[in-house]
Amino acid sequence: MDCAVTFEVEARDPGCRARAGRLHTPHGPVETPVFMPVGTQASVKAVTQEELRALGAQIILANAYHLYLRPGTELLEDAGGLHRFMGWDRAILTDSGGFQLFSLAELSTVLPEGVTFQSHIDGSRHTLTPESAVDVQIAIGADIMMCLDECTGYPVGEDVAAESMRMTAEWAARCRQRWVEREAANQALFGIIQGSTFEHLRRESVERTLALDFPGYAIGGVSVGEGKETMVRAVEWTAPLLPEEKPRYLMGVGPPEDILDAVERGVDMFDCVMPTRNARNGCLFTSQGKLNIRNQKYQRDFGPLDPACRCPVCASYSRAYLRHLYMAREILSLRLNTLHNLFFMLHLSAAMREAIRAGRFGEFKASFLQDYQA
Repeated sequence: MDCAVTFEVEARDPGCRARAGRLHTPHGPVETPVFMPVGTQASVKAVTQEELRALGAQIILANAYHLYLRPGTELLEDAGGLHRFMGWDRAILTDSGGFQLFSLAELSTVLPEGVTFQSHIDGSRHTLTPESAVDVQIAIGADIMMCLDECTGYPVGEDVAAESMRMTAEWAARCRQRWVEREAANQALFGIIQGSTFEHLRRESVERTLALDFPGYAIGGVSVGEGKETMVRAVEWTAPLLPEEKPRYLMGVGPPEDILDAVERGVDMFDCVMPTRNARNGCLFTSQGKLNIRNQKYQRDFGPLDPACRCPVCASYSRAYLRHLYMAREILSLRLNTLHNLFFMLHLSAAMREAIRAGRFGEFKASFLQDYQA
């Protein structure tokens, strides 16, 4: 089935696998590498859609599991889809809910047919199948939908990881069939690679998933407690096996150093709640590394949060003021901290794209990390 969402690689760095590209969607282009702010329940916490646009966000992530439970797909359909409902005119990617069902495992039962789960909101019982996961995301109106998958934790035995990976591949085939049956050509469906920390399982997952010919592919099952080196190995094994002409999405990864490592290995798309969650807890990203604004030493520090940053927060407010807001539990603290962290991540994405196009990604990465990890 021809899909309205297409991808093209526009530049490759000569020193590594990093590439810059453009993802075309019905709600506008997305330049890659790209960080996607997470708006789980149709809202990126503490910021407005107008602010997201001003910061340069090209695409955001919402979660089908949460939106299915509240406000419900019927309401979203009546509203004309999630874009109209939340007033966002740029691209949206939805996670199918596989990770949420993993994180709420005590409320769910996984069977080959699908997942039966109890709502964390009101205790009601629901069943999510590969077919209904696609139906929900079609109703939401996401530009990019994800197949239903099973995300295993860490550590996990090889037998369990193999069984889970093969079930994820079978679910992917059912998701794709439903996508074709629904003729949802304006929405792309991405397959998800699983296999935990086992190289041969990752390779088998790639073979099974690529045979289904999705418009894009995601690397799942990482950032679940396995540690940085193990995560990088999973990307090393997987990314080179994915088609050059299709986008590659590393799910749930947000630390700047991890994103740089993955871009170096040919990954294009990223999402994580960490930048916004850290912001609400007073942990801020700067060019000199992470900064805890709660620390006493910032009480009389009247300089900008990050002198190298061009965001509106650093242009107008001091560390002392930001600390005061946080310690006083002012709502403005959550907003300003979040605006800064999002700007940092989006600016990092733009800087990576520029470096790749100039053929100097390795130099950029080394310079960035020298300061950030000082």
